[in-house]
Amino acid sequence: MSDFTDAALAVRRRDKRSGRPVSSMARREARWGYAFISPWIIGFVLFWAVPIGASLVFSALDFQLTDPGATSFAGGDNWQRALSDPDTWTSLAATFRFTVLFLPLSLVVALGLALLLNSKHLKFTGLFRLLFFMPSMIPLVAGVLIWQQVLNPQTGWVNRLIGLTGVDATGSDGIRWFDNPVLVLFAFSFIGLWGVGNAMIVNLAGLQGIPTELYEAAEIDGAGWWRRLRTVTLPLLSPIVFYNLVIGSVLVLQYFVVPWVLFGASGRPGGASKFLLVHFYQEAFVFGNMGYGAALAWLIFIVVAVLTGLLFGTARYWVHYGTER
Repeated sequence: MSDFTDAALAVRRRDKRSGRPVSSMARREARWGYAFISPWIIGFVLFWAVPIGASLVFSALDFQLTDPGATSFAGGDNWQRALSDPDTWTSLAATFRFTVLFLPLSLVVALGLALLLNSKHLKFTGLFRLLFFMPSMIPLVAGVLIWQQVLNPQTGWVNRLIGLTGVDATGSDGIRWFDNPVLVLFAFSFIGLWGVGNAMIVNLAGLQGIPTELYEAAEIDGAGWWRRLRTVTLPLLSPIVFYNLVIGSVLVLQYFVVPWVLFGASGRPGGASKFLLVHFYQEAFVFGNMGYGAALAWLIFIVVAVLTGLLFGTARYWVHYGTER
């Protein structure tokens, strides 16, 4: 009788999605699965979900790190201040200028290096792969300090190489990468390309996953290198490009370490290094305005979410997956 009752209960406990009976073994496996991922769930709740919720609460408070006892409810004052603060719009403009310059450049360089390493005519591909990837393993602060000397207007080898072309790149009238609001964006881009090895490896993995039969068929049809790239490589690599685009957009909108190490919160030259995250860090942890800083943090989140949503919304028009007809 008990066996019949257990069987009846098992039939009643059906998967809500498929309607099939859920067996005791499946329930036991589900419990073990939750047990194994419970450390991650606990860590996510304690170190991500709770701080995110707390920051949303702080954004509605007048909370000063120097005087926590004087905390009071501010309502939407922090949000109003964030939207009316000229520094917010200056930092937003600086962030988008750098995004427009660096993001396409990094995608093209990463793809170009991957195409180079995937070429059957290149020897010692393993060595070159290692050399291109190694800079991304160097700590970012150390890399910034290295590039600060590389782009030195007096002794930097970049200016010296430019000087070999006849341009007066060194001396008192030389190229000063960190003193010009336009050139400093290119300096940031050089430093960013220093760590492009991660995206290159992802692109290279995608290229090696494209069936060689497609290239052979294209060659038989008389397609040259450029046509094969345009009609075979890029469509099949579009999911990888989309992944790098989304990850790169999120990272570049949170650009912080390089401008902070070089210029702190000064924003020089001409506000070009006053990025959104620099503005947030200055208000929250330098001035101690945690309530206002929390509102800025949520503003950064909204900007990232909107841009990511736009990318996912346009993906169906140019991203092609192998399972699609």
